[in-house]
Amino acid sequence: MALHFTENELAERRRRTCEGMADDGLDGLLIFRQESMFYLTGYDTFGYVFFQCLYLGADGTMTLLTRAPDLRQARHTSVIDDVRVWVDHPDTQPAADLRAILEEHGCSGKRLGVEWESYGLTARNGMRLSHALEGFCDLADASEMISKRRLVKSPAEIAFVRRAAELADDAYDAAVELTGPGAFDGDILAAMQGAVFKGGGDYPGNEFVVGSGDDALLCRYFSGRRDIDPQDQLTLEWAGAYRHYHAAMMRTFVVGQVPDRQRQLYDACREALAAVEDAVRPGNTFGEAFDAHARVVDAVGLSEHRLNACGYSLGTTFAPNWMDWPMLHHANPVEFQPDMVVFCHMIIFDSHAGLGMSLGETVRVTDGACERLSRSPWDLVVK
Repeated sequence: MALHFTENELAERRRRTCEGMADDGLDGLLIFRQESMFYLTGYDTFGYVFFQCLYLGADGTMTLLTRAPDLRQARHTSVIDDVRVWVDHPDTQPAADLRAILEEHGCSGKRLGVEWESYGLTARNGMRLSHALEGFCDLADASEMISKRRLVKSPAEIAFVRRAAELADDAYDAAVELTGPGAFDGDILAAMQGAVFKGGGDYPGNEFVVGSGDDALLCRYFSGRRDIDPQDQLTLEWAGAYRHYHAAMMRTFVVGQVPDRQRQLYDACREALAAVEDAVRPGNTFGEAFDAHARVVDAVGLSEHRLNACGYSLGTTFAPNWMDWPMLHHANPVEFQPDMVVFCHMIIFDSHAGLGMSLGETVRVTDGACERLSRSPWDLVVK
C-alpha cells in the first residue's frame, strides 16, 4: 500500500472520530469529503467527482462505495478492506446501493451523521441520498466532525507541512528570478509550479493566482496570460503542496518605480501581517487575529480597500480549493491550539488608484509566538 502515515496513526484518528460519534449520539458516519477519507484511511483519489461514500460505523467498521476505476486506487492507497462498486448505467442509483450496504451493517433506525458540506456530494446526489434513506434511518449534519479533528496536526503531518513550505519558498525564488519588464507571466507561473513538482510535491487544491497590470487586483485564478510592462505590478498567490498538505504564500511584486500610494499599501500590509502573527497564539481566537489586521489597516484609512477575512487554516485538502476550516474573520470563536497551521494573508486592493498589494505566509501555532514556516523575506520585491 502507498500509505503516507503509519497504520497505527490512521487507526488512532479513526478511534478519536468514533469517540466523537459516541459523544454526539451517532451510530455511524457517511463520509463524502475526500480529505476526510484521506485523513482516516490514506485513500487518495479524485474519484469523489462521482458519487462516493465511506461508511464508518461507531464500532470502527468501514465500507467504501465507489466506481470501478477507484477499486484498485482504494486498495493501493488505503487501509479500507471492504470496497464495493456501483456500476455505470443510465438507471444506476448509487444512493440505493448505499442503503443496501447500511442495511447489512444494521443501520435501520439508527442515527447517522452526514458530511453534507462536501464537494463530493452535489445537491442532486444529496437529494437522492435523502430520498433513499427516508424512513430507514435518522440523518444528522456532521459536516465539521472530522474537519475539527484535522485542525491540530500530528508530528508526521507537521513534517509534510514543513516540506510544503520549502516548496512554496522554492516557487517564490523562481518567481523573483523571472519577474521583470517583458517577462511573460505564463513563464513565471510555469516555473513556480515546476519548482513544486521538481521537489516531489503535488498539484495544489486550487490553481495558483497570477495577475499583472489591472489583474493584480484580483485574488482568484482566471484564464489568460500577458507580458509584463516596464511599469507594472504582479500579484501571486500560490502554495507548496506535499502529500496534499499545503503551505500557501502571497506577494505583490512591483516592476519599475514604486508609486507612493503602493508603498503605503505595502507598509500597511507588513504592519498588519506582524500584528496578525503576534495574535496567532493559544488564548486568542481566529476572530481576534482578524481584528488585529483590521485595526492596522483601518487606522491608516484603508478600510474600504481590505477584505473581510485575512486567512484560514491549512492542511490536507483536495480540489477545488486548498482553503480549510476555519477562517480568520471577525467574531470567529475558534481558539488557536499548538500545531494548528494557518495561512495569514494581507490583501489591500485600491481600485480607485488601480494599485494592489498583498503579503502572506503560512505559520504554525506553538505554545507561544507562532513559527514562520517560510524562509522568504517580507521585503517588497521591486524589479
